[in-house]
Amino acid sequence: MTNIAYYAADIQDFLKAEEDSILGALSMRHGFALEHQQKHAWQGQIQLLRKHLSAATDGWIYFEFSIPRMGKRADVVIASSGIVFVIEFKVGSDTFDRNAIEQVFDYALDLKNFHKGSHSLPVVPVLIATAASLQTDLKLSWGGDQVAEPMCISPKELPAVIQLVANSGRGRPIDIPTWSTSGYQPTPTIVEAALALYRQHDVKEITRSEAGADNLGVTAARVQQIIDSAKANNKKAICFITGVPGAGKTLAGLNIATSRAEQHSDEHAVFLSGNGPLVDVLREALARDKSIRESIPRTKAYREVSTFVQNIHHFRDEALANEAAPIEKVVIFDEAQRAWDKQMASKFMQQKRGHADFDMSEPSFLIGAMNRHKDWCVVICLVGGGQEINTGEAGLAEWIKVMRDQHADWDVHVSSRLNDRDYIWDEDMAKSLETTSASWDESLHLGVSIRSFRAEALSEFIGHVVDNKPEKARTTYQAISDKYPIFLTRNLDEARSWLRSKARGSERYGLTASSGATRLRTDGVWIKAKIDAPVWFLNDKSDVRSSYYLEETASEFDIQGLELDWTCVCWDADFRYTSNQWNYFNFRGTKWQRVSAADRQLHLKNAYRVLLTRARQGLAIYVPHGDRIDPTRAPEMYDEIYEFLYKCLKF
Repeated sequence: MTNIAYYAADIQDFLKAEEDSILGALSMRHGFALEHQQKHAWQGQIQLLRKHLSAATDGWIYFEFSIPRMGKRADVVIASSGIVFVIEFKVGSDTFDRNAIEQVFDYALDLKNFHKGSHSLPVVPVLIATAASLQTDLKLSWGGDQVAEPMCISPKELPAVIQLVANSGRGRPIDIPTWSTSGYQPTPTIVEAALALYRQHDVKEITRSEAGADNLGVTAARVQQIIDSAKANNKKAICFITGVPGAGKTLAGLNIATSRAEQHSDEHAVFLSGNGPLVDVLREALARDKSIRESIPRTKAYREVSTFVQNIHHFRDEALANEAAPIEKVVIFDEAQRAWDKQMASKFMQQKRGHADFDMSEPSFLIGAMNRHKDWCVVICLVGGGQEINTGEAGLAEWIKVMRDQHADWDVHVSSRLNDRDYIWDEDMAKSLETTSASWDESLHLGVSIRSFRAEALSEFIGHVVDNKPEKARTTYQAISDKYPIFLTRNLDEARSWLRSKARGSERYGLTASSGATRLRTDGVWIKAKIDAPVWFLNDKSDVRSSYYLEETASEFDIQGLELDWTCVCWDADFRYTSNQWNYFNFRGTKWQRVSAADRQLHLKNAYRVLLTRARQGLAIYVPHGDRIDPTRAPEMYDEIYEFLYKCLKF
């Protein structure tokens, strides 16, 4: 029962125990060199709690309670009178600073949302400043999800707070053994997942469901076998991993990269992505975390984590500059279907990099670079379907063609679902794949979604919206509206206020718009002003460049693969609803021009699909009124968009 914390005991047993025995248990579980400051903090907490907890208080007490999604531990958790109290101490402090209040609130929200046993229980965050004077006005304020506003108190007031909450009538009996072992089932953002995996948390600790964790575990184990076999037999191998939407393909890739890097440093396993903002944000988050944990300069930490997560284009450029085999023996390509085709890659390399003789697709070049190894190597391709937002994407067929025509000596391991239309769009290539000597493997398919706890059906709802199915959208939204609020407005200030009112603790919110939403500039939404992704996604509320300020706006290219807790999608007339159907436009020069090419229409529709699925907990949608004296912002352009969305949301 103590796995969830360094120390756990019945409160009455805790009050009777020797201080040294409690401290010894904490020190033993700590697992690191114990600093004097930490030991002193524990001693202070133990003494204060033993002094002020009532001998009549029932329940259990936990020290250093694990919060895996955040990679941290709460000082103390008390389960008493059917209530979960999350307690943070500020030893020696006589004030309650904003960061400390936000931290304990985050812990409480995290427990409520992700600790299975706490889903239906009231949770109360408590901040104790040990040198604070008595607080004269103790108020208990509950949120709609039964998480109270943080209570800031002196140590003496803890018994009164416990009694006050117990008298609220919200408590229900807690089966302590069941609660303690119920499991931590979060759905992490990819940044949180990367941090947890980099700290060597098991992937089972950071997935929402047992089925999802098992699915990821089976896939990871199979890939480990493929790598070990290739290494032992001096073979070169490639494997293709597929997954349903929300199954955690990127998480699987990060899990493989971190575990191989930790256990086999000679392999130099690397996670590669063509998503520049995602790579930048992951690197910065990992570097900041590593710098704090290891007390090293951020610049040094950044250099170290940069070898683990790389931009695929930088990997390509390095392989062009150096004809030797890459140092990496295991590479994971995220969203492999988005690698550039021959036309796009050749055009870019000739015009932007000065390689006049470059004449191949990205898959062809990347596999060729890995093929320089004389002994063994393994390439893992993570393959998704849908959400294409760029021209020049080669698709899966190009990878298969390269392996068939240029590298027939490689071992090919493919997901049993690889020839589904969701993943391979070339029917002839799909048929040829079935006749190859590839090894088909069900374990390379991630078939269980681990998507947002707030709205399992969100992606289905958004699909109905962009596919012009308002009746189905309304029915789907009716099923999720109590978990996932959507606020439709024609006033941007109202949207900003709504986001601020919904977010609690450090929950992050921000403005988004499509890269073609250029006529929102009159509303102060200037999409052409590029955000600094790590700053926008990671910096706190004091930074005017962060998402919190609701000034700088992220496009679909900035935010794809990343998430916020709450977003506002600012809707322009590039994707407009007229004559009972969606129509596609691009603003050029001084006017809107109709988009007729099927691939560009798909990219525009998917841009809005991406934007509408970036919020984990709730969404605001802003549709402007337009302006009758401005033909590029005619009110009727926006009125029909608003009316259609209203029809999708109101039931």
